[in-house]
Amino acid sequence: MLQTLQIKNLALAESVKVDFSPGLNAITGETGAGKSIIVGALSLLLGERADKNMIREGEEQCSIEAAFSLPDSAGIDRLLDECGLPPCAGGALILRRIISASGSGRQFVNDSPATLQLLKAAGELLVDMHGPHDHQSLLKPDFQLGLLDAFADDEKLLAAYRQIFSERGELLGQKEALLSDSSNAPRELDLIAFQVKELEEARLDENEETEIISEHKTRANAGRILELASAVEQVLTESDSSAFGRLATIQPFLAELSRLAPQAAGWQEESKAITARIRELSREISSFAAKIDSDPARLQHLDDRLSLYRKLRNKYGGSVADLKNTLAKSKERLDDLQNLSERLGQIDAALKETRARLEQAGKTLGKKRREAAGRLAKETVRQLKALAFSHASFSVRLDETEPLSSGLDRVELLFSPNAGESEKPLRQIASSGEMSRVMLALKTILAAQDRIPLLVFDEIDENVGGQTAQVVGRKLSELARYHQVICITHLPQVAVYGKIQLAVRKKTSGGRTASEVHPLGSEERVKEIARMLGGENFTSVTMKHAREMMEKAGK
Repeated sequence: MLQTLQIKNLALAESVKVDFSPGLNAITGETGAGKSIIVGALSLLLGERADKNMIREGEEQCSIEAAFSLPDSAGIDRLLDECGLPPCAGGALILRRIISASGSGRQFVNDSPATLQLLKAAGELLVDMHGPHDHQSLLKPDFQLGLLDAFADDEKLLAAYRQIFSERGELLGQKEALLSDSSNAPRELDLIAFQVKELEEARLDENEETEIISEHKTRANAGRILELASAVEQVLTESDSSAFGRLATIQPFLAELSRLAPQAAGWQEESKAITARIRELSREISSFAAKIDSDPARLQHLDDRLSLYRKLRNKYGGSVADLKNTLAKSKERLDDLQNLSERLGQIDAALKETRARLEQAGKTLGKKRREAAGRLAKETVRQLKALAFSHASFSVRLDETEPLSSGLDRVELLFSPNAGESEKPLRQIASSGEMSRVMLALKTILAAQDRIPLLVFDEIDENVGGQTAQVVGRKLSELARYHQVICITHLPQVAVYGKIQLAVRKKTSGGRTASEVHPLGSEERVKEIARMLGGENFTSVTMKHAREMMEKAGK
């Protein structure tokens, strides 16, 4: 429900704070007092277009803030999550809009910056407004169909239909993609086939590349490697003054030394070990040098392989692993292109089967809708007669259409308020008062199913009075059992049914006029009802009548 609405510097509202109650909230006041400011403020808060001329004269900006308490905030929480905003804490939701004279504006949801589109989307979940300032959801075909579905209680049938419709959409998307492929298939087929052939023939291998780089480096420097290896061999073992030869000459000296000095015994063994290691190292180097092959053909092969790796990297990018992945994807794509006709045939067969299921589900759904349409029309006429449309007629027309996400039906609500006039679509009805009463009739019928928490009616009692006005009041009271209702009214027969009553009055101070909103206590309500009955100069008779009306409505 809407708990509080705060308005600052909007038209005549300098600083207005209104606390609302569950149930029916009746707003009354003299003509021109500013009752429409409340509806206008709500409309702006729910995303309606702003005009800087709305800002109170002499001020730079105006602001509207509404605090809601939501027993079930799941729908709003999903909406906030889609926009990257946190959910409502404990069902608390605060909407705020600031409109500047410079033309800029800011919006906030729970103190987080938000877009105007988010306010609009939130408004569709929170408030249904009916009157000259509303967006009149009743005129929207989707809303009309939603009313019929709610009355028909066909949620399960609709969900089943939508599941099949979604499957069909996926298949159509796949077919569209394949058909798009088919227009370029010959050229792409040649290109992909060449890529697969090129990558397969390359026989790429991460280990081979590493080995090729190493071998190429060795073969490319074969001359210098042999030269260095020979020089090392000379120093180690081959020359007359080699390390091996010089160590061999000291062996007799170390043998005699070990006999004369026992602590030198290990030196001779260590010398022999060094001599053996030098000989082994020389042999390893000699063996390595013997294997060095400076064959130009082998070197050219290595050059060619390295060039191939570099070329494929430059062409397709990435590492050898990436090139292999490209090959795998290209082969998969090649298979798709080569089997395009077969795949299209499979999708067409699946589409045919899905279309048959969709039509069956749509017909089942349509049958239930048509059964409900007659009952809804009959019940609506009954409600409308109680709302002073004694000669009204109402019907629900369903036309077959191509598959839509909502079914195979397009709905149109038809209405005639007067005898002798043909029924016309609701969107062609000019009177907002008539529209509001039609909505009131429908809302009364569907009160239990409707999930929108707040209903706002403006000019609901236009061109009615007496007994009809009393019926309107009772209907609003019935509706308030399921929803919070705000009704701006000039009729006492309607106002007496309010759980609370708010009076809008104008006050002049310092040469400036401002609208104020006052909650009325019991005696204040009686005086306000008396004023509505007989004007400012009400008498004890009108006071008594007002009190009786209040008591009767309370019962």
